[in-house]
Amino acid sequence: MQLLLTGMVLSATVQLVCAAPAPYSFLSDFFDSFKREEYTEVATPSTDQESTSTAFAPQSSPFFPDFELAMSSSNEDAVRYDTQGKVLSRKSLNLKKYPEPWTRPDIYSPQVQAVINIIDWNLVPKSQVRTFNSEGSINFDSYDSSKDKDCWWSASNCVSPRVDYLPDDIYTCPQKGEWGITFDDGPFNVRESSELYANEENPFAEPELYNFLEKHDIKSNLFYIGSNVAYYPAAAKRAFDDGHYICSHTWSHPPMTTLTNAEVVAELYWTLRAIKEATGITPRCWRPPQGDVDDRVRAIAWQMGMRTILWDKDTEDWALQAPGGGSLSASQVDKKFSRWLREGKSQTHGTVVLQHELNSATIRMAEKWLPKIKNSFKVVPASACNDVTRPYWEEDVVYPAIH
Repeated sequence: MQLLLTGMVLSATVQLVCAAPAPYSFLSDFFDSFKREEYTEVATPSTDQESTSTAFAPQSSPFFPDFELAMSSSNEDAVRYDTQGKVLSRKSLNLKKYPEPWTRPDIYSPQVQAVINIIDWNLVPKSQVRTFNSEGSINFDSYDSSKDKDCWWSASNCVSPRVDYLPDDIYTCPQKGEWGITFDDGPFNVRESSELYANEENPFAEPELYNFLEKHDIKSNLFYIGSNVAYYPAAAKRAFDDGHYICSHTWSHPPMTTLTNAEVVAELYWTLRAIKEATGITPRCWRPPQGDVDDRVRAIAWQMGMRTILWDKDTEDWALQAPGGGSLSASQVDKKFSRWLREGKSQTHGTVVLQHELNSATIRMAEKWLPKIKNSFKVVPASACNDVTRPYWEEDVVYPAIH
């Protein structure tokens, strides 16, 4: 697929091979399509067990309308606190063309139906749609996790699908001494001045983390919530320009195994579309909220062009005491980082770590520990440590190999 990145300023870490724009004028803004193609790449195994198949299920290369980029990442007329003088526009995408942010997207929209019609449902396992118990948590009572026939991560931490036409999840860095860095839930949006906690939280909203990562020459996987991208596309564009690996994290952040097949498609489709309009690229990676994925959901995401990325270390920063967080003390998260630093040199492989750009507490924690981690580990994006150099369907964007 040809790349539509007119006017885009790319980070020096990304190589752009110029090509003429593809003729997408026949695609309306309301009827998108997916192009089927056989995908036979041999995935880098993320477990001790080698993949049994070198020919995975066909994927679909998403085609979207010939979007003009929503904006450049900087805007001199915007009013935005920025520690390094790079002001980000606060203009949103045209929200009339998207589902209501933070709501379940309509499964009957023509865009979603177009994707549903192209998926090979014979290659989607018929796993049960999960339910919630009376306390509002996922119900595990009827599932035999010892047999784990669905490779349901929430029940068993399974990362090797039970079907041979799906690749293993990426969840660790194979090489010793590598710290696979990831941040979920971004871009961290600026609150309106009238909103609760705006004065306390806004100094840590983006581009605060991106400025910090740039200062310390760190690239990361960033798993974006589509609703956040729709509200703050300039932050997503800034991150891509800086050379980070952009991935999907759904439209409204639900536990994905509790959704129907059509609802899974809708959550993934609109996030891909928002990222495409904001940045010009279409991710080949995604992460399920809370890690909640099974082979049914994996198969849908894979056919929509994305491989699942999980983690093997959870900072639990999402539970820190801050707006949108929980009751976990900072000292408890500090203990995790301290232990990982002590144990890191004795491990036989690297690690992929779950962090968040969620609130002031998660950003403070990242800024506190990443310099120390960088002194002991090779800090790289989770995709990079797994030898992914083409993380988007626009294959003209090539990231440098680190091995």
